[in-house]
Amino acid sequence: MAMPVRICPFFRWTGRIVSSLSAGHILEVSLPARRRFISTSTAINLQFRLDERTAHSSLDLFKKDTGIIYRMLGLDPSHVKEDPERFREWAVVFGDKKISSGRHYWEVTVKKSQEFRLGVADALMSRDECVGNNSSSWVFGYAQRKWFAMTNSKVVPVTLVGKPDRVGILLDYEAGFLGLVDIEKPRIIHTIKAEFMAPVCPAFGLWDGELLTHSGVEEPEGLE
Repeated sequence: MAMPVRICPFFRWTGRIVSSLSAGHILEVSLPARRRFISTSTAINLQFRLDERTAHSSLDLFKKDTGIIYRMLGLDPSHVKEDPERFREWAVVFGDKKISSGRHYWEVTVKKSQEFRLGVADALMSRDECVGNNSSSWVFGYAQRKWFAMTNSKVVPVTLVGKPDRVGILLDYEAGFLGLVDIEKPRIIHTIKAEFMAPVCPAFGLWDGELLTHSGVEEPEGLE
């Protein structure tokens, strides 16, 4: 019988208070929703697949390892090839490319999901932690019909955005930011400032439904 997967906390939003239902109190920090960054990075059409070695046993890869489907019970961990790269506690998977420079853009289609996280994380991040819950990962998440930005368990609400089926992620390694992109406008909805000290990978968490990654696509014109 499959072991239950740990669920990343849902968040209840009451005014400016954020609380976790399963992992104690989480602090909220106030950051500007938009910042202007001076980029000296070269834009690169990053192309990646999801790395099956890192995928938690509740996540099934499909479409030539560009998408994942969440399975409630998932596979019995004893039936999954043991690998030190695999996430053991959380439904997380990494992309198979390590990024240590440049400006990169990719898109994600999300279907039938009410809880997910999209972003980047240090390639050597602990496989016993969840993306967004430490200082070595930077993500945009969606839970209880609300978007948020998250790093080191600090949560910032992301407003003025519903739940589009497809969003963009913009990473500028040298300028030190990660952006959530509305691809219809196009515009950067929210940015997370970061000081990347080591190679990072595209990172994804999924607790229902499915998501599909689209890499190797052109960055929309006009994004700052």
